[in-house]
Amino acid sequence: MVLVTGSSGLVGSEAVRYFDALGADVHGVDNNMRADFFGPGGDTTPVRRRLEATCRRFAHHDADVRDRAAMTRLFEALPIDIVVHAAAQPSHDLARTRPFDDFDVNAGGTLNLLEATRRSRPDAVFCHMSTNKVYGDAPNERPLTETPTRWDYADAADRDGIDESCRIDQSEHSLFGASKVAADVLAQEYARGFGLKVGVFRAGCVTGAAHAGVELHGFMNYFAKVARTGGKYRIYGYKGKQVRDQIHGVDVVRALHEFAKAPRPGEVYNIGGGRENSVSILECIQTVQQRTGRPFDSEYVDTNRRGDHICYISDLKKLRAHYPSWTISRDLQSIWDELLG
Repeated sequence: MVLVTGSSGLVGSEAVRYFDALGADVHGVDNNMRADFFGPGGDTTPVRRRLEATCRRFAHHDADVRDRAAMTRLFEALPIDIVVHAAAQPSHDLARTRPFDDFDVNAGGTLNLLEATRRSRPDAVFCHMSTNKVYGDAPNERPLTETPTRWDYADAADRDGIDESCRIDQSEHSLFGASKVAADVLAQEYARGFGLKVGVFRAGCVTGAAHAGVELHGFMNYFAKVARTGGKYRIYGYKGKQVRDQIHGVDVVRALHEFAKAPRPGEVYNIGGGRENSVSILECIQTVQQRTGRPFDSEYVDTNRRGDHICYISDLKKLRAHYPSWTISRDLQSIWDELLG
């Protein structure tokens, strides 16, 4: 049996569909707090309804990971084999205005789930969705070179991107990054200190049509939404040449499943699309204009987001070495096909 938190979100909903298709009983925890965080554009109700309509072995629980008693009861009642913890407050900007909500969801909620696992389901595999934002702006210290459309690593040794040895302290994170650091380290500690089968996955930009993308979170999905429906896209700093590697949610879930089949407790993995799936904002603009045949309306704000990365590509060597059967199945063009229709 699989328990998925944030089950109406991008990674969560992909996990529900994936494990349901494998014949597993799947229970989802989601209270649609994304709508509270981001307004109507972040409402995940349509995703939940599609899951309930199409997944035969899925049960939804309208519960909050911050509710310690509710999480305890759930773990006591369900024969959980795998936990996919994807619930989070995911926005740099929102964390500045709602710091308690941010920390209570990201750090407190994670602690509630880890402790419930330890007390009731100590043999379960726990897959914790972390973020590359735990590195703060330390990746910006890598020497960079500027091209007409993107920033890129100047040192050939960095070509494959940022690996797990990048430090996570003595850098600017944003409050969101700090709360995710707390959750990340807690997850590692429950593996090392209590022997739980915990894996930590530091994701870059995860994308897919299931994302309720908004300006404050969901870069590629929101970008495609603006391209399809109109409106103005704001570019924050770095000349629009900032780079992210994009990974489809289904490829994230496939990696989690590989870990669940052969857990390596306490391991940390960077997970993203890698260099092949990397793209800058300027390159995204070029792509959508070519595909839609329409100009893309954007405005430049000469201020970058706090703790933001100039160029971030996930180094996937460790993940691929530990789980060689895992591959990227969705390249950048197929992701654009899905998002733009």
